[in-house]
Amino acid sequence: SSSTAQVCTPFPSINLPAAMARTITADELKQHNKNGDLWLAVGADVYDVSKFAKLHPGGAKVLEELGGRDVTSEFFELHRTDVLKKYTKLVIGRLDTASKEAERAKGISAVPFAEIPSFQGMNSPFYNDSHRRCLLAARKFVQEELVPIAMESDINGDYPEAELKQRLCTSGMMHTRIGKGPWLQAAKDLGISIPGDVAVEEYDYFHEMIIHMEIARLGLPGFIDSLGAGWMISVPAIFNFGSDEIRKTAGAACLKGEKTSCLAISEPFAGSDVSAIRTTAEKSPCGKFYIVNGIKKWITEGMYADYFVTAVRTGGDGAKGISMLLIERDDNVKTSQIKTTYSTAAGTALVIFDNCKVPVENLLGKENDGFRLVMYNFNHERFMIVCNLMGQARAALGDAFMWAKQRKVFGQPLINQAVIRQKLSASAAALESMQAYMEAICYDMCKAKDGPLGTRLAGPIAMLKFQASRAALKIADDTVQIMGGRGITRTGMGSKVEGFKNFVKFAAVYGGSEEIMADLAIKQALKRYPTGVEAMM
Repeated sequence: SSSTAQVCTPFPSINLPAAMARTITADELKQHNKNGDLWLAVGADVYDVSKFAKLHPGGAKVLEELGGRDVTSEFFELHRTDVLKKYTKLVIGRLDTASKEAERAKGISAVPFAEIPSFQGMNSPFYNDSHRRCLLAARKFVQEELVPIAMESDINGDYPEAELKQRLCTSGMMHTRIGKGPWLQAAKDLGISIPGDVAVEEYDYFHEMIIHMEIARLGLPGFIDSLGAGWMISVPAIFNFGSDEIRKTAGAACLKGEKTSCLAISEPFAGSDVSAIRTTAEKSPCGKFYIVNGIKKWITEGMYADYFVTAVRTGGDGAKGISMLLIERDDNVKTSQIKTTYSTAAGTALVIFDNCKVPVENLLGKENDGFRLVMYNFNHERFMIVCNLMGQARAALGDAFMWAKQRKVFGQPLINQAVIRQKLSASAAALESMQAYMEAICYDMCKAKDGPLGTRLAGPIAMLKFQASRAALKIADDTVQIMGGRGITRTGMGSKVEGFKNFVKFAAVYGGSEEIMADLAIKQALKRYPTGVEAMM
């Protein structure tokens, strides 16, 4: 059971070197309350802000008025806990009144709805100790490697550095987000383990779901998608349909983070209607190459991809004339940034293939069988989108709950307002209903012969994605209203809510629009509709 997992408080303290971890009394703190000599206490820690006061965004006067006091309540009405990590050098000691509950714990949050219920004590048949280990290891990586750079990268639209890509891969945070497949053993052979030291034989789709959701908690959708959104929907095709040589070269390079890849399907004239693509691939006179010409649009991570897993037309009109090629970037592949609602960090690109010369050995699968290959991983891609969406939803709701508890309005906590509790209740019900739905589908994926890839799960996963984006729209609406102006501000207390409300419409469109998903689910159901008397009322 995961109910024994360590619980953390919303007010963590800084881990100080032994030499600096001296105890400070309330009386001593009070003495440092004037310009040039200012101490403040936040949580368990005492900060010397004497020099920082001049640099404070709100001006020195604000700090001078609060000098010599425990300002925990005031601080958390205006700032996220993450802010404290920037100023660890200002910490000079700890209050003698600090309780043990203020000690930092890199475990499971006790804030209601901030975690998967099974990790806050609810009994579940789906999770065991390996899932708890996986969660804590993934969370540690996110906190140490991603949180410090996430906001700045998202705001600036910075593409991920090569070193970060490699750390993501070698830490096991990449190949474990593409489900079960030959890459698990390939990664193990390369010395890459699963977070939490989970054995390959133990790994299941619940481990995958957990890792997706941990990264999604960052609440910055553009930055999140820069961490492998394109890689995750293209690498499976390399391993499932590429030759042994392609798997050993391009596949291994992608697993190690030496190269990155993206999926190039959508075009200006072909979105959900994949069979309408116009990009062509014609054989060269010598028969050794495909000459590719065409345009792809909205290609996530396309700006910095080394490989493009690309749908091309090699035959006649419609689905039967499509093939899949692995195209390596060269001078005949041009990419330009598309600016969408979220950060340009995701590298969303317009890709132009201009007489691009591709060896015939780079054909994935068989010629004119590409439509089946495109469809092959769509179920799993949609499951990934749901995990990402629900991870961001949980982070947003957790933040909104904390905000409602610590924000004061009209002299009392915001949560004392019945309308706020109503919004929290409605959003929590929507979130936990989706969590239960997602876990049911995830369990089915674990037990099904072909995992999520079989045709039987196409309808259920499509319906899951449809309902997830509908529920997320409700949660986004409620959490923005709870956060107020902060819910529409990219930085600060409401940043995760702001990012989430933007991502909701992305999730409702890419991987198959809501309308296509709903229609697909019913069409699949109709295929199983009984005949004869059994079908009559």
